[in-house]
Amino acid sequence: MNTRVVILVLAYVAALFVLSFRHRGRGGIDYLLAGRRLTLPVFVATLVTTWYGGILGIGEYAWRFGISTWLVFGVPYYIAAVLFALWLAPRLRRSGAITIPDLLADAYGRPASLAGAAAVYASTVPVAYLLMLAVLLAQVTGLGFGTAVVVAAVFSAAYVGLSGFRAVVRTDVLQFVLMYGGFLILLPAALAHTGGFTGLWSQLPETHRLWDGGLGWQTVVVWYLIAFQTVVEPAFYQRVFAARDPRTARNGVLVSVGLWIIFDFLTVFSGLAARVLMPTLDDPMAAFPALASAVLSPWMAAVFMVGLFATIMSTLDSYLFIAATTIGHDLAPRESNPERVRRRTRIGLVVSAAIAAAGAMLFSSAIQVWHHVGSVVTAALLLPVLGVNLPKTWRPGGRAATAAMITAAATAIAWIACSGPSGYPFGIEPLFPALAVALMCLLGDRALRDVATR
Repeated sequence: MNTRVVILVLAYVAALFVLSFRHRGRGGIDYLLAGRRLTLPVFVATLVTTWYGGILGIGEYAWRFGISTWLVFGVPYYIAAVLFALWLAPRLRRSGAITIPDLLADAYGRPASLAGAAAVYASTVPVAYLLMLAVLLAQVTGLGFGTAVVVAAVFSAAYVGLSGFRAVVRTDVLQFVLMYGGFLILLPAALAHTGGFTGLWSQLPETHRLWDGGLGWQTVVVWYLIAFQTVVEPAFYQRVFAARDPRTARNGVLVSVGLWIIFDFLTVFSGLAARVLMPTLDDPMAAFPALASAVLSPWMAAVFMVGLFATIMSTLDSYLFIAATTIGHDLAPRESNPERVRRRTRIGLVVSAAIAAAGAMLFSSAIQVWHHVGSVVTAALLLPVLGVNLPKTWRPGGRAATAAMITAAATAIAWIACSGPSGYPFGIEPLFPALAVALMCLLGDRALRDVATR
């Protein structure tokens, strides 16, 4: 057990509970969206932190595949986020919706809304983030992995349930400071051991300096398509719906992109330093904690570890709350009583935490979870959700949108299930055929409607 880390983590946990207890508020919009009153600084802090919960996965990818990490997990997401900010954010804030399924219900009807809610739920049950948090917790406390999963799940559901989205937003401000502070400590110390950026680059394996990390163009391209999950990312929508006004929503996303670029610089080069200094690391998912232990003093390493906890927790709590909202608001019959909305959402927290815990015990790689879930959900939601923003004359019909979501998800799942030791069928990533099936559903609907109007 690392006593220093445990002491700081306990102080961090206490701070989260204190922030969650303040102004517990009412149910309804106050509980689900903090009363739609997020100002620009708070909007930026909560969006930036929520988008970076997969920090151990970033370390794993950078250690394995080098500088391509930035091209895979950075650049495509910047592009998608800028498009989201300029095209979607203002009009979404003006819509008055609470969730993505609300938008689908208004455009296509209840069946499409339920299909979309199922996809949103699959994308927000925080399996990967609970997995990473449990890995860290087990490392610093000596708990068994299963016990660490349960402790992390119970704690996350408990403090988020106190005041709902307000708890998420308040704690994200603290976690923003901790996540940036941790890597601002780590990277300079690591560079001192590698001989600066020049020494670091010269010591990397050749494949780690390639744009694709030696994986091939198709693997990189599929991540660019998965990045367009940003356009249907529930955490983005939740914060835009909660923003004070459309301008705050648009500017908040744009400012966040600039901060993500800075954070990517810190994390990617820290991962590369871990590859240079620890080329035989047994568990690449532990690249950042191992690097901190190697280059920082014990107390500074403990501070960095708390920063890692904060980075993961900021996403875990947000996704857990969105999953709970999906159960309480979208999948259940509509309810206008604020207290009943809060009660249903808290039940959703318990259910979602249990499902996430079960999933965390089944998977060993956060990247695998992101890839599979991202492929399925992006294929299901991308085209129908974009269609919501089209003029009514160009918008797909409700049955076609529902069919597109269901068949795209089924195609992606079947493609993943049929993969073997040699890879996916025909060497094609599951996102491609799944999107093709969704597109055929929507184009077929358009063709039939054109024929009917002649």
